[in-house]
Amino acid sequence: MASETPTWIDHFPGNFMWSNATLVTKGMAPYGAVALGEIDAVCERLRRRQHEPQAWGEEWSAMGARLEQAAQAAEAQGNGMSAGNLFLRAGMYYFTAERFIVPGPEKREMGRKAIGCQTRGILRRYPNVERVEVPYEGTTLPALFMKATGATGRAPTMVAFDGLDNCKEMSVLFNGLEFAARGWHTLAIDGPGQGESLRLRDIRTRHDYEVAGTAAYEWVAARPEVDARKVAVMGYSFGGYYAPRVVAFEKRYCACVAFGAMHWNMAEWVDGIRRAVATDAKTSAQSHFQVPWAFGAKDLDEAVGMAKRFDLAGVAGRIECPLLVAHGENDRIVPLDSARKLYDAAGSKHKTLKIFTGAEGAAEHCQVDNRQLGVDAIADWLAPIFEERDK
Repeated sequence: MASETPTWIDHFPGNFMWSNATLVTKGMAPYGAVALGEIDAVCERLRRRQHEPQAWGEEWSAMGARLEQAAQAAEAQGNGMSAGNLFLRAGMYYFTAERFIVPGPEKREMGRKAIGCQTRGILRRYPNVERVEVPYEGTTLPALFMKATGATGRAPTMVAFDGLDNCKEMSVLFNGLEFAARGWHTLAIDGPGQGESLRLRDIRTRHDYEVAGTAAYEWVAARPEVDARKVAVMGYSFGGYYAPRVVAFEKRYCACVAFGAMHWNMAEWVDGIRRAVATDAKTSAQSHFQVPWAFGAKDLDEAVGMAKRFDLAGVAGRIECPLLVAHGENDRIVPLDSARKLYDAAGSKHKTLKIFTGAEGAAEHCQVDNRQLGVDAIADWLAPIFEERDK
């Protein structure tokens, strides 16, 4: 339940849009991509400016600019590792700032700065990460490939697709670091409608996401360090639709993870956003433009119609590989009932529904309140599946 006073989960009581976006940023703290003191400083300034539409972008980008300048100074002094930390945090704050900027030149420039700084930070801090391009329908999808440095021979690999308003620079850390520690590689990819693909290349999302899923599989399977028999796919948040859709049609993946299920009735969800922003935008986690922008729709009215094609009801029965649906008991963006419907409809003989409770933690959307618990549960579920492929 939301509190009337600020809490770690609900930083802006009565303003779910800002509170949820802040929580997403806080969730990157365990991975060194943000600092809680910096977040608190920004949020204290924002607390007094909640009625100023431009305040969100101004305050987060100001923190990003300060850290980017510090990163450049550190780099000039030969302190590359410190510069990497600063660039990474600057990029994350730029990305947070971009979230509520209306699509246009300003948003594109903020996205460019976010991706540029995040990439510089990641590549400096993690030499086992490679920036790559995955061939896709005459163009390419940008991705980050994190190798498990201790792996010998061909190793298991996770293909990780983002959500509606996240990016590969985030998932390569909160997924890739844990998977690498377990001897697995990670391809964190900005698929259609995600991250850099949307922000800088205008590649919009699509309901038949198996096209992107097949492109990603074929790219990793061709890598000499990848065991093509042990490639799993996951998607988080909106990716809770993408990943199950992928494996319903692309049978070469050995397992699928819905890191947070997506709404079972997508058109109903988009219509809910439309109704919420028309009355009180602060009650919605999404802005009025995010879904239309990712869909390539002119507005939410058109997006409702397009969302009808994003439907797993007719395809979930085609899923054959092992499936994990991980969901938070207190998910306030996607109801728990949607996770149960996906689990029930999936055709997999080996399927698991993991519900994170308030008592154990990680009960929010995609376990953002304690993402390590979520990633650990996913890795523990995957390990025996990868091992079984050796028999």
